[in-house]
Amino acid sequence: MKKVMALLMTAMLVFVLAACTASNNAGTDTSEGTNNNDSSTGEKVLRLNNGSEPTSLDPPIGFDSYSWNALNNLMEGLTRLNDEHLPQEATAEKWDVSEDGKTYTFYIRDNAKWSNGDDVTAGDFEFAWKRLLNPDTASPAAFLGYFIEGGEAYNNGEGSADDVKVKAVDEKTLEVTLVAPQTYFLSVITNPAFFPINEKVASENPEWFSEADSFVGNGPFNLSEWEHESHIVMAKNDQYWDADAVKLDKVHWAMVNDTNTEYQMYQTGDLDTSGVPADVSEQLFKEGKVNVGEQAGTYFFRFGVEQEPFQNANIRKAFAMAVNQQDVVDYITKREEEPAKGFVAKGFNDPSGNDFRETNGDLVTFNAEEAKALLKKGMEEEGYETLPEVTLTYNTSDEHKRIAETLQQMFKDNLGVDVKLANMEWNVFLDAQKNLEFQFSRSSFLADYADPINFLENFQTGHSMNRTGWANSKYDELIQKALNEADEAKRFELMYEAEKVLFEEMPIIPLYFYNHVYLQNEAVKGIVRHPVGYIELKWADKE
Repeated sequence: MKKVMALLMTAMLVFVLAACTASNNAGTDTSEGTNNNDSSTGEKVLRLNNGSEPTSLDPPIGFDSYSWNALNNLMEGLTRLNDEHLPQEATAEKWDVSEDGKTYTFYIRDNAKWSNGDDVTAGDFEFAWKRLLNPDTASPAAFLGYFIEGGEAYNNGEGSADDVKVKAVDEKTLEVTLVAPQTYFLSVITNPAFFPINEKVASENPEWFSEADSFVGNGPFNLSEWEHESHIVMAKNDQYWDADAVKLDKVHWAMVNDTNTEYQMYQTGDLDTSGVPADVSEQLFKEGKVNVGEQAGTYFFRFGVEQEPFQNANIRKAFAMAVNQQDVVDYITKREEEPAKGFVAKGFNDPSGNDFRETNGDLVTFNAEEAKALLKKGMEEEGYETLPEVTLTYNTSDEHKRIAETLQQMFKDNLGVDVKLANMEWNVFLDAQKNLEFQFSRSSFLADYADPINFLENFQTGHSMNRTGWANSKYDELIQKALNEADEAKRFELMYEAEKVLFEEMPIIPLYFYNHVYLQNEAVKGIVRHPVGYIELKWADKE
């Protein structure tokens, strides 16, 4: 990953200031299986597993991998990540950048069409981006648009849509002005949150995205079938401007959240890819059947710092230091993940060429004795003779359950604390976590774009991705300075300091850094798994 992400960061700077939270079963997606194309019609049908029902196919709302995988193939932004994970021309055929690096002018292709035959216009992008920032939309991805001048003020209710510097100059020309130059801007806008929306369709049917027969996209595939909580079928979009590059006829997405069931479906040919179940992982790795790719993301746990006993930083630190991360990746997940000793994943180089994670070091380590001492100290500070009951909540998945049970035992062995476990289905779980209902809960983050600030901005006070209740004015100040700092060396120093502040108060427990570990039918070629968290099928093929 270090090589890929270093290449990405270098290319961003050369590419005229050019450059994916998360999700549920991120990081697992391996080389047997049957061909399983449709012999009766001669169609090339790729069979994949989405893991669960998408949260939403409304671009600013479906801000997780369950939604991204579908959206990234049904729709397309101004730019698109290529097979080297770099932004390239997509719906926009070219763009200009002002001398100060703040104003971008995009020129939309004349042959860019919606699946219903309408032209894709600059107005569709202006409508979509302002809707993303509209506080009434309540998009969890709105913060990504704060680098647009006027975007944060509008989203916070302190400005208007007219103040947001996104303007359709004419039918095919879009002008965007940023608060400050951003090296990763062209990468950010590949994220599904920045996809256009057909304004005419959305005005006539505000729920256009909720069913297959009303969905209108502009990407390589159309949404041809959606049986909720069961499966999705995509068909090649003949209206797509680059339809000649699309080789698949259909993509069938199952919704199975059990890794063993997924693997069985792969073995029988009902799926063309699968994750790697822990109980057969060692054998599959030994046989050379496992593919391992880069992924920028972190599996972690959030404390509800407004709920007892986790209002106390020392108690939070005690729980964090009681977790043996190495044992989890060695004996539970078994996918060669790296234990996370900070929140920012490896693979992001600063201007001196040093990896962010290596430079900022280990900010949390397993130490049972120190954990016990911190728990005792925290309980004394709060006047606890007995620790209040603790419940760890996770979203339903066989693997999340195994990990939660492992941590439960670690807390028992290393702290003498009995932790209860609870689970919920994904959409219910996500809503409750956003509403700060959990005392202690499982989480994950997949990068939205290739820069450390994307990891760190999540924990600002009141941020939609914070979901802990934690607030720290020093941290907020460091992140805001980093977001507006044009000097890359200074920007990285601010981010280094911010991550240290985060771990001084420990509102989270990082567990491991994700990787893409998967099995794949040998007949399948050209699937691109982006480190930022979504899958690319535009160039996929099945022989």
